[in-house]
Amino acid sequence: MSPQLVAILVLALVFLVSTTRSINMGAIAFAAAFGVGTLVADMDADAIFAGFPGDLFVVLVGVTYLFAIAKANGTTDWLVHAAVRLVGGRLALIPWVMFVLTGTLTAIGAVSPAAAAIVAPIALSLAAEHRISPLLMGAMVVHGAQAGGFSPISVYGTIVNGIVAREGLPGNEVVLFLASLVANLIIAAIVFVTCGGLRLTATAIPARQLATVGSGSTPTGGGSGGTADSAETAGTESSHLTPPRIATLVALIALVVCALGFDLDVGLTAVTLAVVLSVFWPETSKQAIGQITWPTVLLICGILTYVGVMQEMGTIDYAGNAVSEVGVPLIAALLICYIGAIVSAFASSVGIMGALIPLAVPFLLEGTVSPIAMVSALAVSATVVDVSPFSTNGALVLANAQGVDRDRFFRQLMVYGGIIVAAAPAAVWLILIVPGFV
Repeated sequence: MSPQLVAILVLALVFLVSTTRSINMGAIAFAAAFGVGTLVADMDADAIFAGFPGDLFVVLVGVTYLFAIAKANGTTDWLVHAAVRLVGGRLALIPWVMFVLTGTLTAIGAVSPAAAAIVAPIALSLAAEHRISPLLMGAMVVHGAQAGGFSPISVYGTIVNGIVAREGLPGNEVVLFLASLVANLIIAAIVFVTCGGLRLTATAIPARQLATVGSGSTPTGGGSGGTADSAETAGTESSHLTPPRIATLVALIALVVCALGFDLDVGLTAVTLAVVLSVFWPETSKQAIGQITWPTVLLICGILTYVGVMQEMGTIDYAGNAVSEVGVPLIAALLICYIGAIVSAFASSVGIMGALIPLAVPFLLEGTVSPIAMVSALAVSATVVDVSPFSTNGALVLANAQGVDRDRFFRQLMVYGGIIVAAAPAAVWLILIVPGFV
């Protein structure tokens, strides 16, 4: 058995073990990088660490640290409260408020599971209180998060664009972003219609109830939380702008301006802004530091380090040539999309993209399939399936559902996730890849 094939089989084992044993995929990937790199490829530690994505590490830590501060001091609760009040409490617009809110959070830098964790508790609470389908509300939260998930300054967008750049592939940040945005918007519209969204058009939340929306009074929702705001009374103060919240909103705006207007590094900018906020409100920062998504950081860094080992071994070329030997480039592209969707439904979306994009490089460099279209199709295929109850976002929706038969709701999410897995890759392949086939 060739070393390249061993590396591929070990990668499959990484996904299998992480899925069946509930072990962080990144930790297993680091172990795999050490084992395969040392025993199979005769690499030393320096060669193994050469694949460690230091830039992405800073992005993940910096952005999630900044948003953890925003959650701890109640800024995110204030944003939800303001968004719901903005539409006057009209029920038909509430699912779309959640869609836009999670999309905005991920577009400006929140990790998708973090955005879902912020919005899902309030969204599912509103669904239970006002008899909105929990499947509708949960899907709007997840698809909203993915709609904004590939903006040029988002975590997912930064990761994928960084991988594309490192692999020497042509990329287009705008096409990637719009592909995900449009795909999730269309899916959300279909779900809205099929899950009873239209019947909500004649109903609104009474004005007296609007004052408590996003107040942190729900059992699973995020309250103001920060120590700096501990003197505030939940339900009365969370709709007010306090100095920490004003400063955090300014910091979030500054992140967007610095990244888009001045082309500054997203990770370093986010860390700097988080540190500035921490200097003035250290207690909130102390609480937030523990909320950094360390499992996600470990996952991404582990997977990409292992991919670096595979690349050094020549596995990327080996696998790409194998895909090319399918004989029909369009079929090979479709297979890659389905692999991304199926694996992502049970494991990490970003992890599978980090593995599949490099594996497809030789195939893409042949020029028969547009790399921009292929990467965009793979990105969409690997993320729209996050409604699966086995994924982090789907699990958050399931965990925060209220007033439902949880087993029945689990089955609903599983069926819905299965439909998306079956339909989405073929749809994006047909729309993005087939028209550009040369």
